[in-house]
Amino acid sequence: MSMVDDGTGRGNDAVDEPGWEVDPDDESGAAVGRQIKTWREAAGLRAGELGSLLGYGEDLIYKVEGGSRIPRPEFMDAVDVAVGAGGKLAAMKPDLAEVRYPKKIRDLAKLEAKAVELAAYGSHNLHGLLQTEEYARALLGTRRPILTPDELERAVAGRMARHSIFDRSPAPELCFVQEEASLRRPIGGDAIWRRQLENLLRIGELPFVDIQVMPTSRWDHPGTGGRIQVLKFTDGSAVGRADDEFAGRPISHPKQLRILELGFGSIRARALTPEESQAFIVQVLGET
Repeated sequence: MSMVDDGTGRGNDAVDEPGWEVDPDDESGAAVGRQIKTWREAAGLRAGELGSLLGYGEDLIYKVEGGSRIPRPEFMDAVDVAVGAGGKLAAMKPDLAEVRYPKKIRDLAKLEAKAVELAAYGSHNLHGLLQTEEYARALLGTRRPILTPDELERAVAGRMARHSIFDRSPAPELCFVQEEASLRRPIGGDAIWRRQLENLLRIGELPFVDIQVMPTSRWDHPGTGGRIQVLKFTDGSAVGRADDEFAGRPISHPKQLRILELGFGSIRARALTPEESQAFIVQVLGET
C-alpha cells in the first residue's frame, strides 16, 4: 500500500500526482527540492527507489527535487520517514504553505497585506476579496481552458488566503464599487449566489469597509472600460491597475496613478452610497 494517499485513488500504481505546478518564472520550491535530494542521496536511494517507497513515479521525484513541482504536506511527511530525516524535511511544510499559491496571487497578496487603502471597481464579477469560497470555486471553474482540479483548488486557496486583510490591525480602508450586474449574476446557482449576497452584507457592516453599487441605469461614468484598482501604502507610494489604461499593466507613476484615482472618484460619486447599497443588496437577496 502506498505511504501517501493523494486522493486520486491510484495507490501503488501511481506514477505521478497533480501536485502544485510552479509558474515558469517562480523558483520558490527549488530550496525544498534540493533538501529532499540531499537527504535522498545521503540515504543511498535512487529517485526511482524513493518513488517506489512513496507510491509515486521517478519522474515526480525529479520534478520535486528540481523545484518544478511543489510537494504536498503529506508528501513531505512521507519522504521524511523514507530518508530518515528525523523530522527535518517535515518541518519545512510551513515554508511550502505560501508557495502553493500561484506566484501572481502571492505577489498581489503581499501588496494587499501592506496597503493602508484599497479602492476597487468591478464591472463583471465581484472583487476577489468579497467572494466566498464556493462562489470563487464556481467562478474560477468557468475559465477556459478549464483548470484541472488541482489548479482550481490552488487558485481558490490563494484567493481565500488574501482575505486575511480583513483581520489586520490596524485595519486598512477598503472601498469597493460593484456594478449591479455583478450582484445579479447567479454564479454557482441560486444557493451559492444567496450566500454570496449575505456575505456582502456582512462585509459591508465592517467599519473600515465601504461597498457601493453602481446601478445599471447609470451609464455615464468612466468605468465602462473595465476594472480599476488602486492600493496605497504607508510611505505614500501607491500602485494601480485598470483594464483599459496603460495596456492593463500595474503602474506606480504619480501622474498615471492620478488618472486612475480621478476615474475611480468619478465612479464612486455616481454609485449608490454605502447605506443605499446595503439596502439594494437586501433587495436583490429578497428577489432570489
